Amino acid sequence: MLLDAVRRYLSALPARFRPRRLVFSTLLIAMAVSLAASRTPTALEQVIESGTLKVLSRNGPTTYYEGPHGKTGFEYTLLRGFADYLGVELELIDEASLATIIQRIDDEQAHLAAAGLSITAQRARKVAFTQPYLEVTQQLIYRRGQDKPADITELNGDLLVIADSSHVERLQELQRDYPALSWREQDSLEMIDLLEMVHRGEIDYAIVDSNAYAINAQTFPRAQVAFELGDTDQLGWAFPKRADRSLLDKAQAFLQEAEENGALEQLAHEFFDTSDRVSTGGALLFTQRLEDRLPQWQETMQKVAEETDLSWQLLAAMSYQESHWNPRARSHTGVRGLMMLTRTTARELGIKNRLDPEQSIRGGARYFKSLYNRIPDRIAEPDRTLLALAAYNVGMGHLEDARRLTEHLGDNPDLWEDVQQHLPKLAKRKYYSGLKYGYARGWEPVQYANNIFKYRDIIAWHAQQEQRRLAMANGGENLEAAELPDETEDSPLMPMSIL
Repeated sequence: MLLDAVRRYLSALPARFRPRRLVFSTLLIAMAVSLAASRTPTALEQVIESGTLKVLSRNGPTTYYEGPHGKTGFEYTLLRGFADYLGVELELIDEASLATIIQRIDDEQAHLAAAGLSITAQRARKVAFTQPYLEVTQQLIYRRGQDKPADITELNGDLLVIADSSHVERLQELQRDYPALSWREQDSLEMIDLLEMVHRGEIDYAIVDSNAYAINAQTFPRAQVAFELGDTDQLGWAFPKRADRSLLDKAQAFLQEAEENGALEQLAHEFFDTSDRVSTGGALLFTQRLEDRLPQWQETMQKVAEETDLSWQLLAAMSYQESHWNPRARSHTGVRGLMMLTRTTARELGIKNRLDPEQSIRGGARYFKSLYNRIPDRIAEPDRTLLALAAYNVGMGHLEDARRLTEHLGDNPDLWEDVQQHLPKLAKRKYYSGLKYGYARGWEPVQYANNIFKYRDIIAWHAQQEQRRLAMANGGENLEAAELPDETEDSPLMPMSIL
């Protein structure tokens, strides 16, 4: 286009002023280069040239947080995909205040904001949004056991919402029809904080988004949904409002492709579907896989356990919790294999093929043992193993944050019974904002470690019964060999019904 314009300009000159062919070509190229150099790069070109996509976000459960294998979260995974799509690095800038996030994008202090932002009329006056990538509903939460309101007119108590949120805008709209409607606003809160406050009876009502409720409902069972407030909210990425839409259009194309190929739906399922495998059919599934999958890997687990001075039943339980004994298992974060190792961890351990069952078991065992060895020697069993299991799931940094928090709150950081009470607090802004490693889904390592001990005991019980059956088949000889192994004596055997 630029060359055509130069050609048209030169062609319009009188013949005597037109340069000869060689000179013409040289001049044409020189002018084109000069004009291109003087043109201001587009927003997209600036990002690609800099090699970094700068994004404002909000550390938390629905956005991004530090996982056991690095940063993760719904927004983070989506943003990581967009950065890869552009061929640049991702730089996250944490900002707790929703109002400040919008203002900083309006001031062009970052390329975009991705913080679970609802697309609202008030916000759209300041920033430009992409197409929606997720829909959520606003839900009014009440405490189970109290009168359940049927609609907004039946509220009779203290309603608390996050300041500068889309929930405030919805309430302001409702107040036009219901002038008596009142509420309180508070900044620096997460929706998980509101759920806990309702659960504990500290407030009567709160408003949270459906995705936040899905993640945290099991943690705070007394906080229940009373009703939904209006239509769904649509979440979008926010960009500076300007004529240059090149980066915004590229984001639109990326999100459209992610929706069409099912990636968005898969991400939402991975991060917001919290169905409990243990309590919903888990017992039957576990029993079946004890019979048809574990025998394939048991001998290898026993060999690796002997090499690493670990219980093979513990390794078996860990690999079931990680992959259900599927050697080709894979998660959205890229961890693979029986022990779900990251590429980085596998490389550090010298594991060349994460899908090779023996390499995966050996790598997982060595990684767990390295974490176990970092737990202070003074901590007795079973606490030391349980703490190491929690670190395997959530990362040693988050575990140390939880232990420091446990001590700060007056409990014993060396006792699993105490630490597991405080690990879930890593999901609450008033606690994690002051911790070194920030937000974590702190209830997950608690479930993870406790589940593994349950699975370990059942595996040991199952192995004992197999040995007894074999001994009986051999005429009752060597019945002593069927006694329960010593490593399970620190916690009672649990019948299959506990699952």
